[in-house]
Amino acid sequence: MNNRWVKWIAVCAMVFGVWVAPIHAAITENATVIGVVDGDTLRIRYNKHREYVRLIGVDTPECRRNDKLMRDVYRSKQDVNTVLALGLAAKRHLEQTVKANDVIILEFDVQKRDRYRRLLAYVYLPDGRMLNEEIVLSGHAMPLTIPPNVKHEDRFIDAFRKARGR
Repeated sequence: MNNRWVKWIAVCAMVFGVWVAPIHAAITENATVIGVVDGDTLRIRYNKHREYVRLIGVDTPECRRNDKLMRDVYRSKQDVNTVLALGLAAKRHLEQTVKANDVIILEFDVQKRDRYRRLLAYVYLPDGRMLNEEIVLSGHAMPLTIPPNVKHEDRFIDAFRKARGR
């Protein structure tokens, strides 16, 4: 956008009293943890409803037999039992990091829900750490950025490099 249009928008905003929010303004809300589903999904209480929240930007191996497990096996070139063991390790790590009744903060990106109607969020722990990043730093998850939810993509790539010692 050229400088002339930026000035025009700024003048209109001042004249009409319109506030133009940044494209990626953080939208955050509190929720309470009910439990851990797997390495990248939590069960929570949010707005008086029970919901699933899928951690944006990360992917862990499956801990149950399903279609995604077979895709993980094919992609990783590891056997089913190895992938299941890695998935269970990721789930256990999440269970040790976040506990039932913890109050967490959900930060939403562009899309609030996925095709399965799960909430999509960056989850912040009571001590301020981002859970999505912590699971990558622990070595239990890989970065998986799916546009348009790309707000913290660089953060996850950096965490992955640190986890791999690069």
